Amino acid sequence: MNSARRATTAAATAVALATAGTLLTTVTPASAAVSCTSPVFKRQFFANTTFSGTPKKTDCDTAIDQSWSGAPASGLPKDNFGVRWSVTRDFGSGGPFTLTASALDGIRVYLDGTRKIDLWKNTSTTVSKTLNVTIPSGKHTLRVDYVNWTGNAKVKFAYTPRTTATVDKTKPLAPTGAKAAYDTTTGKARLTWTPNKEMDLAGYRVYRRLKGASFGTTPLATTTSTSYTDTTLPKTGATYYYEIRAKDKAGNTGTGTTDQPVTTLDRTAPAAPTGLTTASQENGLRVGWKAAAEATSYRVYRSASADGTYTRVGTTAQVSYVDTTAVEGTTYHYRVTSLDAAGNESARSSSVSGRRRDETPPSLVTGVTVTPTEYGFEVRWDANPTPDLRSYVVRRGELWGDEEEQVCSLYPGYYVSADTTSYAYTTLPDGEESCFIVDAVDDAGNSAFQWTGDAQIVVATELDTTPSVETPEGSPLTLEAAGAEGDEGNRLSWHGLGEDAPEQAAGYRIYRWNRGTSAYERIDVAAPGATEYVDTGAARGTTSYYWVTAVAADGTESVPTGDYAITAPAQ
Repeated sequence: MNSARRATTAAATAVALATAGTLLTTVTPASAAVSCTSPVFKRQFFANTTFSGTPKKTDCDTAIDQSWSGAPASGLPKDNFGVRWSVTRDFGSGGPFTLTASALDGIRVYLDGTRKIDLWKNTSTTVSKTLNVTIPSGKHTLRVDYVNWTGNAKVKFAYTPRTTATVDKTKPLAPTGAKAAYDTTTGKARLTWTPNKEMDLAGYRVYRRLKGASFGTTPLATTTSTSYTDTTLPKTGATYYYEIRAKDKAGNTGTGTTDQPVTTLDRTAPAAPTGLTTASQENGLRVGWKAAAEATSYRVYRSASADGTYTRVGTTAQVSYVDTTAVEGTTYHYRVTSLDAAGNESARSSSVSGRRRDETPPSLVTGVTVTPTEYGFEVRWDANPTPDLRSYVVRRGELWGDEEEQVCSLYPGYYVSADTTSYAYTTLPDGEESCFIVDAVDDAGNSAFQWTGDAQIVVATELDTTPSVETPEGSPLTLEAAGAEGDEGNRLSWHGLGEDAPEQAAGYRIYRWNRGTSAYERIDVAAPGATEYVDTGAARGTTSYYWVTAVAADGTESVPTGDYAITAPAQ
């Protein structure tokens, strides 16, 4: 009877402790001999919901994700049973984790004996909960208690690190057991280390530094392995140090391992090249030098300035190298080193500068149109996409040859700024046929037309604005008319009569051709002795034709002298 009462008391105590959510230290598993290697769970089956007494079965479980419609193990009822999972593992540096649990019926999750999730209820549907927790570094114990009171049984639990960079700020621990071994035959260094305990490990970064220098910000290599072979060690007899750092999935990089030294083979480097020269050629900028004793190859370095940072641009076994990446029109500075058969590199040579000529012409001008106007022609074209475009050249010419084969013989052109796509070409519109091209010129003076001999040729015929009344011959005057360049009007100037000449005793008369009336109409008079007149009433964007006559004292006019003035449209 006493034994029975003691058993009853122990059972009651177990129920009370389980309800309070503390560890059930009064239960001693009978299957303690079962051992599961972390991170595998140890699983225990109980024939009750209080986890009391001896487990009916103890085994190992890699994941908690089960569903039972009957008894989960031999010797257990299909209802009112309990299952407990537990594992103690190393969480490395710890950090933010997510615990996810679901069950039909009850589930409780403990971390180091502290209850974190409590869904302890007999339900007819699956219940679940997700909880974010921070787990400290080192070893910790997770325990999951599940009970099924009646009906089907389902249970699922997982713990996963949170790897979002905004959440996880915990750096991984430094790898342990780092070792470095140098192979004098191959000149390679092999590094090994012990796997890191981090659950969110993304990989490792390997750093190398020369003795006396600091580790750079860029790793020598990245790997997910626990070993790395460095095949890039210079054979100079110098000592190098290696360091391995762990990186997690949130991008956090931990501290490095203890520096692992490696001393390379001692070799004497060859002499540096001398006599450097440069020469621009079609496919790049050629750098030349004199051969160095014992050199089997050379490395060419380039910088934007003589004292700047030199970056290697190529390697060659010859005594010259063509830098095809040199940009046209840019000055570069070069230094060259010698390498022997063992890979030893000399000091860098003295610098030499060179400039690759810009020999790339602009692209051809397209979309050229020519419209006849009263002042000559309006020429338009598409904007040229050449980056270093300096200007356009508008060129007019004459057509030579017969109808079957004609050639455009071009006159010298007019330069137009690169930021415009039109030009008012002024010429006397007297019905002649002309041909036009628009050329593109870059900052180096390269011309698209001169380099290729190709251009879009546009043929256009002038308007004919010639007055129907011809200017007679025999005038004592000579007239010169110039088109207005701004708002001042067309300027007329004449000469041929002295101040005392009787023909101009009463002054001068100025006439302008009116196409509407087909006549030269007087627009003004000038005083005796005048030699100049500005016509502010002349229209812009047209050709104006003029007569000037001298008037005697009796009102008699001399034979007129004539000329024309062309004004471009107002800008």
